Amino acid sequence: MSSFSNPHYMYLFSLKNGKKKLAYGQSPEDALEILSYRLTAEEMDQILRDQYIKINQRKLQEHIDELG
Repeated sequence: MSSFSNPHYMYLFSLKNGKKKLAYGQSPEDALEILSYRLTAEEMDQILRDQYIKINQRKLQEHIDELG
């Protein structure tokens, strides 16, 4: 099965410190699961799981200063 049949999106999740964390997946839940593979439990605890926006790659430059 081709990965093109399952679209993926970019999500910006708010952090407790006011910054944003970029994630990528088929859904917000999938993006959080993918993030959990590379972040520690303490880092995952900083993510506000219900506060996110879906962005496209062309808009990523507009959010660079927010990333943390």
